[in-house]
Formats: sequence, C-alpha cells, structure tokens
Amino acid sequence: MLYTELLQLWHEAVQAMDAKDWQGALCKLEQISEPTSRTLFNAAAAHLVLGQLDLALKALDLTIAKDERLAVGFFQRAAVMMQIDRLEEALSDCIWAQKHMRGNTVIDYKQLGLRFKLYSWQVLYNAAAVYCRMGQWEQAREVLLSASQERGGGRGGNIEVALDSVQKEEVLAPLLVPEDVVFRPRKQDVEQLQQRDFLGKAKVISSVIPNDDFGGFEPLRMQKPGFYEPKLDGAQDSRYMRMRIPYMARGPGQLTVPGGAMVFIFGEEGRDGMATVIYDGQRGLLPMSLLDPADVKMGKGKKENRVPSGIPLPPGLKPPTRPQAQPCPAAPPRVRFTSTPPPSYTTATHAPPLASEPPQYTANAAAEQHVGVAPGREASCLVVKVHYTYTMALCVPVDTPFHEVKERIAQKLGQPASQLRLRHKQHGSRVLIPLGEKLEPGHTVQEVAEAGRATLWCQTEDPLENRTILYQMVALYDYTAQGPEDLEFSEGDTIDILGEVNEEWLEGHSAGHIGIFPSCFAYNENASITQSPVL
Repeated sequence: MLYTELLQLWHEAVQAMDAKDWQGALCKLEQISEPTSRTLFNAAAAHLVLGQLDLALKALDLTIAKDERLAVGFFQRAAVMMQIDRLEEALSDCIWAQKHMRGNTVIDYKQLGLRFKLYSWQVLYNAAAVYCRMGQWEQAREVLLSASQERGGGRGGNIEVALDSVQKEEVLAPLLVPEDVVFRPRKQDVEQLQQRDFLGKAKVISSVIPNDDFGGFEPLRMQKPGFYEPKLDGAQDSRYMRMRIPYMARGPGQLTVPGGAMVFIFGEEGRDGMATVIYDGQRGLLPMSLLDPADVKMGKGKKENRVPSGIPLPPGLKPPTRPQAQPCPAAPPRVRFTSTPPPSYTTATHAPPLASEPPQYTANAAAEQHVGVAPGREASCLVVKVHYTYTMALCVPVDTPFHEVKERIAQKLGQPASQLRLRHKQHGSRVLIPLGEKLEPGHTVQEVAEAGRATLWCQTEDPLENRTILYQMVALYDYTAQGPEDLEFSEGDTIDILGEVNEEWLEGHSAGHIGIFPSCFAYNENASITQSPVL
C-alpha cells in the first residue's frame, strides 16, 4: 500500500473522529491494508467510545505487537483489562508501561502526533486501581504513596482523593487517554496530498510568427516564407475558404486571387466587408462575400496510406506456453559418452521449440534435469521431493509402496530406514501428518501425490525416542530461545507437542530439537492428530 493512500485514509479517519462519527472512522481505518501502531491505536479508541471492549482489546494487542515499546499502549490496554476483569493481565501491563517509561517522569507523545503526556504517577494510579479490585487495599495504599512522591505536574489532588477512597475501601476508576485524543498525521504531510502544478501553463515569450499564442506541442513541418498557417481539418471549424470567382486587387493591401483558389482567413471581417487573408504566403484583403468554406479533409485512401506516427500498439502475441511432452516410441540405444553428458529428462521427452518461439525456462526444469527418467516413462513415474537438512529429489513409479520409498530415501541419506520419520501435508493445510498407517502394505506413494509430484518431510527418530506426541501446533510468530532449555522456531513451523509444563508453557519438538516455549506463540490447527513414538 502506498504511503500517500495510508496518509489519506488516516487523515479522513481523524476528521471523522473530530466530527464524532466513530463508525465512519472505523470504516476508513479498516481500508488500510498495512496498518501502523498509531492507526491501530485510533481504531481501539473508536471501539472504546462505541463500547466494544473486545474489539478495542484486540486492536490494542495489534498496536503493541507493532510497537513493543509504546508505553501509552500498555497504559491504555491495562485500563481496558480492568473493565473486563482481567486483573492479573492489567497489573502486568501497568508494570510494562512503567518499564517502558525508562525512568522518566513524563513522556510527551506530541512528536508522534498524540497530544497527550503520560506521567509515571498515572501508571501507578492504575496499578493501585487494580489492587483495589483484587481486594489488596494495603498494596493499593503503598502504590499511591509512592505515586505521591513522583515529580511532575498534572496530578492536582487526584492522589490525595484516591488515598481517601482507598482508606474507605472504595474501588478506584481507571485512568484512560481521552476519547478525542488520537494520533494525527503530520500537517506538512497532509498538505502534500493536494496536487500542485509546479510547471504552470506554457507561455510564448518569443516567436517568429506574429501574434503567436500557441503554447502546446506540434511536430515540425515545412513552411513557406511569410505568415504562419495553422493546421486545421474540417470545413466547419476550418478557417480555409475558397474563392468563388476571380478577384482583381482594387486598392492598397488587397490581393489578386484566381477563382477556385484556397485562402486562409487570418483576421475577422471588417465593417467594409473585407477580411485579412493569407494566400501564397502573402497577407492581404479580400471581400468576404466572395469566399465559401472549404473542406480540407484528406481522402480516405490518403489516410490509410499515411505513415503511422506516435507510440505503436503492443504486439498482439500470446505469452509462450510450456511445450507439451511427446514421449518417444522407443528408447534410443545406449551410447558411451566420453566428454559429452547424456541427454537430460527435458531434452529427451520435450520437443525443441520452434525457431519463431523464444526458449522457455521453468522453475521445475532444473529439478527435472537432476532426476534420471528413461524416455517414454514420464507418464508412469512421479517426482518425490524430500525435505531433510537439505533438499533432494528422486523419481519412482506411481505404484511404488511407501515402505520401498522409505528404503530408497534412507539409501540416499545414508541413514537406517528404521530411524527415519516421514510426514506430509494435506492440500490447503500447514500441519505435517505422519505416514504411520500408509507405510503398511497396500498403500502407494500416489496417494499423497498432486500433479505428478509428491513432497515429504523427513527427520530422524533420535530426538523423539520413547516420547509420545500428544498433538501438533503451527507457529504464529518467530520465537528466539531465551535459555538453553527453550525451543527456537520460526513462523509457520510445525511443532510436535510432547507435554504441558503449565498453563502458559509447553514442551515441544521442532527441526530435531526439544525444548519449552510459550503456548501463545502457536495455535492448534487440528487437535485430532495424534502420533505414537514408533512408525
């Protein structure tokens, strides 16, 4: 999405918020395909005014995901958490907001477009409000006493009133960013959205043609010495006239013109009925009553024979397509090659392109060249792509059983077949499904093939020896290990769940490693998949 488009929608959403049109502001913000932390914060503010706490909390989660050090985002989310009775998470957000203030008593967000100052005493006030809801009145009193010692303005008598309320065991209301205070785009950026004509209209400064006011573009053409004759087509709009009868000059400035000659009207008709015309490169006067409009359009044949000018149209050719496979009726005789390699799969099974067609290259051509398939057998073979610590490919008949495919993969990798674990993905799914039942006799590799290809994932059994896979999850985000016991993975990886440490941490296996990770970093796409430790 272009930044100018984002800026335009952001500005229109802020204008709708100023007019108290919160639903219209949300419609504008939802049109932003790549929202920023500031536009998401504005969406949360609109949801709060409309009383949509769940949607506001979701927007604030995305805001903090975009900017993990936005203290005002944690401050606002803590207040929303209190309203939906998620007190422990609200207290955690207060702690994070205080941490991201980095020891400052106040943070002014004016430079970011938010006309709001976040004081450290406000964060402590909300923490005290959480303790009040938990019934921990002594903790709330201690937090408010520490807030009263914070420097900075804007407190007024809020802390003293809050201490009296805590003394009476009255619950404190959370502090929020005012509803009309939102992130606004820079005024200089908004002004640049309006289109400006920096060049202006062309103006004739000097010309060899008298009274020339033409400021456009016109190709050069040969001209006769004298006055400029503009190029016009059509009798209605043309200033070309034809003499009905011959005319002999009768005074100064008049022209002698034969009958049927074509002249150009240079000036308007005067009171005496004479008009200034141009004939044969000379300017003079002729009576207007002797002139008839002349059609100067070119004939159809001349137009068709003209040399084309301007930008030519693109050629009407269709894009090249991949040549169809033509199996050979018989395999060519085996020939020993000394220095020249044997023909590849592509050259043996595909017809060469025509001379008028450009050579065609596809992403699969390289893979097909590495797979040795005898000519004439591509219809009964399929390519198996195997992801290991590296990627390899092999070609097998479509009716090959799974256990034979596993034996061939083990032979290629140099690993015992009993220690290899094969998995595949169903169409449209991101979960790796083990090939446990399919390894039994009667199942062939064609069952997991699509368009003549099958993709398998392979790993050794050593990390999962004597362990049971409860279910599988897919990583939502990248997770970097914080310690030697953590499991590191990337977004989209499949994780085998081996156990649950507690409500927030799980033990899993991914890419040959076992460790623990936060459960919120992955989601369970198919909870019904289970796996035993032995294939």
